[in-house]
Amino acid sequence: MSKLLIAGRWVAGDHSEVLTDCYSGQPYGEMGVASARQVDEAVGAAAQAARRIRLSPDERYRILMRAADLMQARKEKLLDTLVSETGFPRGDGENEVRRCVQTLQLSAEEARRLVGDIVPMEATPGLKNRMGYTVLVPRGVVCAITPYNSPLNVVAHKVAPALAGGNVVVLKPSELTPLSAVALCQILIDAGLPPECISLLHGPGAAIGRALLDDNRIQFYTFTGSTRVGREIQQAAGLRGTQLELGSIASTIVLADADQALAVGKIVAAGFRKAGQVCTSVQRVLIQRPIYEAFLEKLVEATRKVPYGDPRQPETVVGPMITVQQAERAEQWLAEAVRGGARVLVGGKRERAVFAPTILADAPPDARVVCEEVFAPIIVAIPVDTVEQAYERANDTPYGLAAGLFTRDLSVAMQAGVNLQFGGVHINETSSSRVDVMPFGGVKDSGFGREGPRYAVREMMEERLVTIAF
Repeated sequence: MSKLLIAGRWVAGDHSEVLTDCYSGQPYGEMGVASARQVDEAVGAAAQAARRIRLSPDERYRILMRAADLMQARKEKLLDTLVSETGFPRGDGENEVRRCVQTLQLSAEEARRLVGDIVPMEATPGLKNRMGYTVLVPRGVVCAITPYNSPLNVVAHKVAPALAGGNVVVLKPSELTPLSAVALCQILIDAGLPPECISLLHGPGAAIGRALLDDNRIQFYTFTGSTRVGREIQQAAGLRGTQLELGSIASTIVLADADQALAVGKIVAAGFRKAGQVCTSVQRVLIQRPIYEAFLEKLVEATRKVPYGDPRQPETVVGPMITVQQAERAEQWLAEAVRGGARVLVGGKRERAVFAPTILADAPPDARVVCEEVFAPIIVAIPVDTVEQAYERANDTPYGLAAGLFTRDLSVAMQAGVNLQFGGVHINETSSSRVDVMPFGGVKDSGFGREGPRYAVREMMEERLVTIAF
């Protein structure tokens, strides 16, 4: 049974729901669902802990570093959980655990270098005998609402910086992946975190999330998910702080002078890892026309070689999508595109929740696989004539999370960050390139604020000015 963590104790929920394996559909556990009363109790206990418990920066550092060690030590058990909850093959699961370890370590290091600035007060004409400086203080209660597609590392990217900054956390993970969050919370407690400093609530976002948004004892919300829900959070939060990582339609551009072998390998990996269920997965590959046919042929051939199916088989690279319903939705979107004239060059098949890695060409611009976030192992190939046209096509969505560009032209590479309207622009990498130390976040309808421990921890703290006259 996946329990709730409230006021430092693991407790049963108001009722329970059965958890089913992504691939087999068989039950593997239960999730306790929080009641409205339990949500109120959890936030109240967190608010009390925020006032009562003051961990030093060194204590926070040591707790997070021990948690990283415990995460690594418990890797095999975590991998079993990830396979059942998410359908990750072993490679994706190992990457999830490895990156979570790094995120905990990076957050630990930030806990020991949180400093303010000296303000040059006496640079003001006529001002003497006065100094100023800023200090960073915790906001208090941070609410983290997290998705199913990265149930350890995205959770760590929210929880660990919050704790590094001296906050307490109320965590609401996806109801589809609760056990990974349970494991992370238990690891933090076993590492020495006072259990009152983290609360864990399970249940549907519509009910639990709304109750959390309505509670003014929460000072900051950090959320990864859809733009629709992000707007609701921002409206409800009002003047309280938020960090929102929202929807995406990720494009990667391949210019005529690109290293094609490099680009093919990276695009296939980025488009299909985690069954395409990553906000920066390559959804649209924009290929300059002189190499379009040749590059597309190489991309199709590489995709044919990607093993997919049972995530427990060692050779599997692409496992099931999170639910059969999501796979059926992807199948419907693909069928709509085909009716509009699109060609399926490889893939396009579904068996239960498993959707075969798919390359699509000639899709109409208004097809949903082109103009909405597909969140499935589908890549749409689009020819472009010029660099400028590639930029225009990449920029023509409401979103702006990340983009990739393959080229050997240094001048184009240096200008891409200005011309592409995205929070991250990666040269000779795909849109899905990410290192946990870097700032990560979007513009336009992809949200605002930045993940990455160094950046997130400061968003979760208040900067206060102190001046002294003498």
